[in-house]
Amino acid sequence: MPRTAALSAASAGAPLTATTIERRDLRDDDIAIDIAYAGICHSDIHQVREEWGSASFPMVPGHEIAGTVTAVGPGVTRYQVGDRVGVGCMVDSCGECAQCQTGHENFCEKKTVWTYNDAYPDGEQAMGGYSQQIVVSERFAVRIPEGIDLDVAAPLLCAGITVYTPLKRWIPSGVEGGAQVAVVGMGGLGHMAVKIAAAMGAEVTVLSQGLSKEADGRRFGATGYRATSDPSTFEDLKGRFDLVLSTISADLDLGQYLSLVKPFGAFVTVGLPPNPQSLPFGAVISGDKVVAGSNIGGIALTQEMLDFCAEHGIAAEVETIRADEVNEAYDRVVKSDVRYRFVIDTATIGA
Repeated sequence: MPRTAALSAASAGAPLTATTIERRDLRDDDIAIDIAYAGICHSDIHQVREEWGSASFPMVPGHEIAGTVTAVGPGVTRYQVGDRVGVGCMVDSCGECAQCQTGHENFCEKKTVWTYNDAYPDGEQAMGGYSQQIVVSERFAVRIPEGIDLDVAAPLLCAGITVYTPLKRWIPSGVEGGAQVAVVGMGGLGHMAVKIAAAMGAEVTVLSQGLSKEADGRRFGATGYRATSDPSTFEDLKGRFDLVLSTISADLDLGQYLSLVKPFGAFVTVGLPPNPQSLPFGAVISGDKVVAGSNIGGIALTQEMLDFCAEHGIAAEVETIRADEVNEAYDRVVKSDVRYRFVIDTATIGA
């Protein structure tokens, strides 16, 4: 088995340190990828710190992966050496169930294998993208269009698809003047939601705790920016939006946010609050409103998202770091001290 440099956490809450790991030999439909950049997602931090339940260690995090194909198995038909590719949140599924057959591999009825902190059906441990190489089935790689640099493409493999999926599903078409969309939060997910929703033709308002990022929000395409800490925000925007998309993982007053939704509109969350939320049914029934969640997207939709971003000149806003800065970056993410996504230059692992 080939060995590669990686960043690994030995136990829950342990710092990430440079090590080497084994990747499997190429199977018939596998491709080997030299990873150029790996994005840091807040979910990486939750799992390394075992904040989402029991986890497997040693752990190599990372599911925002961008790089170049260096070898292909004998049965590979989609890619060749030199292709620019990405790998996102999952690396395997059965490929046969109804969900897989309809492009929803993330909801595989048998087993979706996540990119790290998971295991394949044969027992192989899935190790993520904080490494210099990875081997995956060609079914779980996507082509990165030439119009997007690899560093700013990496976060699209999670942050991009996470917001693209609900925006495509829930933004109504044919609304005169453009659908009204509110994006709650202006972090790694929120800034991508603003860019993508604006490119889809929506009129976008950011709802953020404060106004410190207003200039950025407007630069990304928002036409409105309001502070949720100001009680007048909810009065002024009552019944304004076709879609309210929450990108934050904090407890919310759902009644308050549902008051912003038009009749027949939707409140959709991609953020996962730490506690159960209270849903006032009256606020849903009044106006025939929808409350929904959304979980990444399938491989075909991820490719569609990348192509859409290339067509519209959309990329993540990133701060590129060396591998030895990753533990500091984790602390900064928790403090919301990043605009808007950290990306690891994997060539610096062990350097």
